[in-house]
Amino acid sequence: MASEKHKQLAQYIKEVHNNLRKSAAKVGPNNAWMLHTKNEEVLLTYAKCMQELATTYWEENSANESSLASSRIEWSVKLCTDYFVNEEYIKYRERDIAISKKLYLTLNFVDLFQDPLVLLDVGSCFNPFRAYKLFHVLAVDLCPANDYVKKCDILQVNIGNETIVHDNTVIQLKEESFHIITFCFLLEYIPSSDLRIKACENAYKLLKPEGILIINTPDSKHVGANCKLMKCWQYTLACLGFTRIKYEKLTHMHCMGFRKALHKDVALRWATIHRRADTDFAIKIPQDYIKREHKFWQSADLKLSSEDFKDLPFYDL
Repeated sequence: MASEKHKQLAQYIKEVHNNLRKSAAKVGPNNAWMLHTKNEEVLLTYAKCMQELATTYWEENSANESSLASSRIEWSVKLCTDYFVNEEYIKYRERDIAISKKLYLTLNFVDLFQDPLVLLDVGSCFNPFRAYKLFHVLAVDLCPANDYVKKCDILQVNIGNETIVHDNTVIQLKEESFHIITFCFLLEYIPSSDLRIKACENAYKLLKPEGILIINTPDSKHVGANCKLMKCWQYTLACLGFTRIKYEKLTHMHCMGFRKALHKDVALRWATIHRRADTDFAIKIPQDYIKREHKFWQSADLKLSSEDFKDLPFYDL
């Protein structure tokens, strides 16, 4: 069981998410996001709450095999090790080449994988990947919780021919310069499908060919409960140029690995073949379907139970 302190931290984070969705419904997702990124007081408190949850509550429970403290990081590290170090990428490359021949595509690529692997950790909180020598990490967040993390908004950052960091703030990121990008509990924080897609589009621009995008999203329900949403995610990412190479449903989250195909049309072919009538080009989350009533947003009236936290990354209260 979580302490009262941990529940208070979790409640604050939940209210920030709720208020952002309320603002999106009122002024539109883009305006809501811009207002949110300028609210430094809320962002700083949010960052401190997330860091405390991650470095105290999560770590205290890391012995539990289903704990998010270790499982989300370990899952990502194992995927990167298998794909890059154990050279699993070769079989996916061969598949891309075979499909490209069917589509009469010309591929131009160079094997650029070398140690250390350059990793962009978006929404990093406290830069947990810095503990691994396998990676050279650039950890970014809207409001860094410590000096190991740079300030950056993945939705607004410039993408150009070099990475520019000034006063701990990322001004620009270099296109096609990362082997790995991680979205760990990021997309559900963003208040609309269109903005989530924009984040993934930027990830595509920033990844090297054959690089991987790792997405973790919280879900404490059984594996089939939100399978339609996960299928839509896979379809949407394929339309953007990604092929899904790994999927696993853990106790409290979905873990996904997507590969930037050697040619966008290779991934798009999968999307075209597998699209069904109920498949949407969208990255929706369960909260998007909740009917928002005014009284829901009155924080003084919130009566929280463990059920309220099932869609947040720290749920096992």
